[in-house]
Amino acid sequence: MDTSLENDAISAQTLPDLFDRAAEHFAGRPALWFMGRRWRYRDLAAMVDRLAAGLQRIGVGPGVKVGLCLPNTPYSVMFFHAVLKAGGIVVNFNPLYVAREIAAQMADSETTIMVAPDLARILDPVLKAGAKRVILCPMRDILPPLKALALYTLKRREIASPRDQHIIPLASLLRGDRRPTPISRAGSDLAVLQYTGGTTGTPKGAMLSDSNLLACMRQTLAVAPEVQPGEERVLAILPLFHVIGMTVLMNCSLAIGAEIILLPRFALDDVMRTIIKTRPTIFPAVPTILTAIMTAMARRPPGDLASIRIWNGGGAPFPSELLARLTALTGRRFIEAYGLSETSGAIVSNTTFSPIKPGSVGRAVLDTVIEIRDPEYPERVLGVGEKGEICVRGPQVMAGYWRRPEENARAFVDGALRTGDIGYLDADGYLFIVDRIKDLIIAGGYNIYPRMIEEALSRHPAVAEAVAIGIPDPYRGQAPKAFVTLRPGANTDAASLMAFLDGEISRIEMPKSIEIRETLPKTMVGKLSKKELQDEEARLHPAAGSL
Repeated sequence: MDTSLENDAISAQTLPDLFDRAAEHFAGRPALWFMGRRWRYRDLAAMVDRLAAGLQRIGVGPGVKVGLCLPNTPYSVMFFHAVLKAGGIVVNFNPLYVAREIAAQMADSETTIMVAPDLARILDPVLKAGAKRVILCPMRDILPPLKALALYTLKRREIASPRDQHIIPLASLLRGDRRPTPISRAGSDLAVLQYTGGTTGTPKGAMLSDSNLLACMRQTLAVAPEVQPGEERVLAILPLFHVIGMTVLMNCSLAIGAEIILLPRFALDDVMRTIIKTRPTIFPAVPTILTAIMTAMARRPPGDLASIRIWNGGGAPFPSELLARLTALTGRRFIEAYGLSETSGAIVSNTTFSPIKPGSVGRAVLDTVIEIRDPEYPERVLGVGEKGEICVRGPQVMAGYWRRPEENARAFVDGALRTGDIGYLDADGYLFIVDRIKDLIIAGGYNIYPRMIEEALSRHPAVAEAVAIGIPDPYRGQAPKAFVTLRPGANTDAASLMAFLDGEISRIEMPKSIEIRETLPKTMVGKLSKKELQDEEARLHPAAGSL
């Protein structure tokens, strides 16, 4: 890497400083590619400044939360950095969430302004959630002219045209001053509330500062020192509202002057066409995406992937067989990492230059200490090869959960963050993850919290009890399955329950199946026992259990 650039942009003390330095250094370089339209760094910087000035005019400043409910589009990058430059705090929202989920996160985070596109499937839930002010972003303004025409004519039903007093047109933000009033910002200031289930499955806002995010960027870039500033093109399929997308795809890319190739969703044919057209050099992925790519390549020439020099990712366990197939096809190794929303991104990673051990996610990243502690007696640190809870110390670790003092007391031990995952360290410091403590399902790289499914099912008038577990899935890695009992005299079926869930939870949370039972297993103290159901599924599908 160009060390002069590293000492300049990456050593910035705040995210706005990093963005400004990178924009100046790479002014004429392509910054964003979206559906065939490009923005150079100078264009992106000018738009961020205009948006920041507009946000300040409507009251955004220190302490003000702005919710971004956006798919991967140029707006995601523009508004993230505009909010910070205006002095505000970014709150990332999943645009697949239903109104109930958006409303809960808005209330918990004290978000007062939302940003959403004029796509009905995203905007309607935001308005139904009770947002008081919504900045409306027209898709036509970021699409090439012909694609914009096709969307607003052939697919006009997908476009929302609300006449709502809470709507703030994007154009109104862009009027007036082109540069914001400078804001004094410290590295320790809260930059992002990144919502996560933490160790309990209840969504909470991880408080991430500028310093946390900048540290994680330095750590991420250190595992692949051969990146070429101003020369890379990063394929951004993973969502930018996720911590991996925010840190690896967006901010690391901007810091090194990479072009970010934005795709709003994963559709295999679109992805392959985009790879051929744009020739990305870096491809972050999760197992679901990598599996689909490897399957597609069985009938395509290997040269289709020749431009990609660095494959990396995390978010879910990668089967060793899948990674071996990638290496055999491309001659490139996959750089697997492990991290959490609470740690701004990775805490452990393999690298492009050190040995990779099958089954391991690598060693601690720069300035990070991994400890294995006894889950029952967490004050006791375990030795080499002993399995226990993975705990972490490092500059990327969050300050704590937003407005959750009791959760914070449980989340840290002796100053180290408890990840809720079980693993062990070998004699060389490589981490192996063997199990999870937290009740979390990871499907295609998305975190699914069973409690959300259970609570939604419990709202059905026929349901007495509900349990959701993760079951092996050959495509997504895991998928949720729900088990319910019915109230006395009640009558319903799985199809009706599935129909009920539509609108109660998001599509990614929908169970693969729902099983209605007379009784559900319970522990000795009367709690519903998920372990027995998981063991039963493993016995019924032993082959799937070995994936």
